[in-house]
Amino acid sequence: MAILYFLDLLGTTAFAISGALVAMNKRFDPFGVFIIAFVTAVGGGTLRDILIGRQPVIWMQNPDYIYAIITAVIIAIIFRKNLKYLSKSLFLFDTIGLGIFTIIGTEIGLKANFHPLISIALGTMSASFGGVIRDILCNKIPVIFRKEIYAIACVFGAITFIILNKFNFDSSVIYISTSLIVIIIRLIAVKFHLSLPLFYTKQ
Repeated sequence: MAILYFLDLLGTTAFAISGALVAMNKRFDPFGVFIIAFVTAVGGGTLRDILIGRQPVIWMQNPDYIYAIITAVIIAIIFRKNLKYLSKSLFLFDTIGLGIFTIIGTEIGLKANFHPLISIALGTMSASFGGVIRDILCNKIPVIFRKEIYAIACVFGAITFIILNKFNFDSSVIYISTSLIVIIIRLIAVKFHLSLPLFYTKQ
């Protein structure tokens, strides 16, 4: 549980920094930066907890999540001028959060005895829906709805988690393998411009 808790806080921090960078890129004021960082960090987990009836939601039970978000916002603001490659920094923190939160959501689903498909959905939701809320609030089309491979990486990560868990691998191996699968798929997709096909109708 100590490892999972650490990963959860790490993912929260990574997503909060990613949200703060987006907000600053949009020239939001400090309060706006905090709000965007907050919903990016805990939006997916909050939605997950509400759907499975886990009340109160996780960040209301433990103020450490709030402290992690506040710290992340302060770090992002202080070092914003050092982040010369803002898009690369955003991508890095977003990808780290994606890998970690896939683990968290999938494991919560399995521990609640949900069907593996539901657990995969919970892992994907935990990882990607904070970014969806962030992009909507920042007036952007969410990455998950575009051709860029994003949620699919979470799905493969969640599948990896379930398979390794089925064969009783050590928890550390499961966590590392799952997060690496998500991160590697995301990196490869961006590096080689891999994407899903687009469907549209002619006007």
